[in-house]
Amino acid sequence: MASGILGILDDIGVIMDDVAVMSKVASKKTAGLLADDLAVNADKASGFVSSRELPVLWKLTKGSFLNKVIILPAAFLLSAFLPIAIVPVLICGGIYLSFEGALKVYEYLFHGAKEKVNPAKMNEVDASKHEEKRIKSAILIDFILSIEIIIITLGTVIDQPLKIQIPVVTFIAIIATVGVYGIVALLVRMDDLGYRLMAMSKNSFLNGLGSLLVKTLPIIIRLLKVFGTLAMFLVGGGIFVHNLSFIHDMVHGIPLILADFIVGFVSGLAFLAVFLIIKKIFLFHQKHFV
Repeated sequence: MASGILGILDDIGVIMDDVAVMSKVASKKTAGLLADDLAVNADKASGFVSSRELPVLWKLTKGSFLNKVIILPAAFLLSAFLPIAIVPVLICGGIYLSFEGALKVYEYLFHGAKEKVNPAKMNEVDASKHEEKRIKSAILIDFILSIEIIIITLGTVIDQPLKIQIPVVTFIAIIATVGVYGIVALLVRMDDLGYRLMAMSKNSFLNGLGSLLVKTLPIIIRLLKVFGTLAMFLVGGGIFVHNLSFIHDMVHGIPLILADFIVGFVSGLAFLAVFLIIKKIFLFHQKHFV
């Protein structure tokens, strides 16, 4: 009896070791997407009046957990019954990420930064509608990014049994939500803390620290957007390089991170060009034939 229990505990220990090792590998693979997820959500959670930032962030966190609850079973069912579909889903994700990165660059270069709506200047009804619209948009983007995080994680353990796949993928999914939204919570309250330090303290050091926090937050948000866009190219390109043999052969000999970026950037431009052509054709058809 005792030997049986010890054997079970030993098996659990081995599984936990394997889970830890594979989780470490998976976290490295998804680091770029997590950076993008952080950048997107920091942007989406900022710009609200101070009293609404944390309630909005809590809604986004609950929405993100619900996304994971929907996606995780579907991913495990794919792995168990249709593993051949994992790579096509990854490729679709790579197309989306590369295209989205190129679209961000295009909009920045040709349309500039759009002026944000200030909820503080709205009446209560309009502010509430604006908030709900932004929350729905953020949760939809989180859903897409969550699919990619989970599928990429699943791709790193696809050759492992389900008893390893399920805890590894679930762990990364939970860490993605808790880690990303925890950091976002700190970021969106950083300027509020700065203002409080400036208002409450006559100490020159604390006053200067408060001023630094207020001035630094917009810079951090902008940097996160830049790194998030770069991450889209790197992750999207990496998906193509590692899953399409003809692309892998084309970039053979180029340093991996550079190859991933080049492939992601070039493919993103190609997808963007197709999108713009189709959009122009559609608008031309609407204008002349409808």
